[in-house]
Amino acid sequence: MKKAIQTLAMAAIAVVSMTSCEDDDTPQIINEEEVITTVTYTLTNAVDNTDEVILRSVDADGDGPLDPVETVSKAFTAGASYNGEVRFENELESPAENITLEVIAEGDEHEVFYNSTVAGVVVSKTDVDADGNPLGVTSTLTTGAAGTGTLTIVLRHEPTKPNNGTLSDAGGETDVQVSFDVTVQ
Repeated sequence: MKKAIQTLAMAAIAVVSMTSCEDDDTPQIINEEEVITTVTYTLTNAVDNTDEVILRSVDADGDGPLDPVETVSKAFTAGASYNGEVRFENELESPAENITLEVIAEGDEHEVFYNSTVAGVVVSKTDVDADGNPLGVTSTLTTGAAGTGTLTIVLRHEPTKPNNGTLSDAGGETDVQVSFDVTVQ
């Protein structure tokens, strides 16, 4: 009887040992977010294609300690309409990686938001994802009277879709957020 109990105990220990020491070779899929170092928003006047405004934010060290550098090529024309296209890049790669292609391909998992504090400046998204929800890589920006303020661009990952067009309703996580001091004259 004692030998039977010892045999059962040894068998139980062997089973537990084999299960607990078993290698878990199942690879874990890690969806690492892309590094976005550069955001370029190019706006071309719908009536005068020589009137082009380029907003550019460059974060030379990615997530490092240096602050991004934002530049605006010139003032917007008052009472105008501009066709816009935003581009997201990782310039830490050589050649630079165009993240915008991924944003478009995974449009159901992304959305670009625009917020202006300049009176009369309104940005409307002109493209949609595969489900027909706004994406925001392309847009129209209209200006009103002369003024100054900020234009903020936010790329959201996994927002609620559809949403009411605001960040607070969209949820998700911010992939990149940049703000530009702009002037309308």
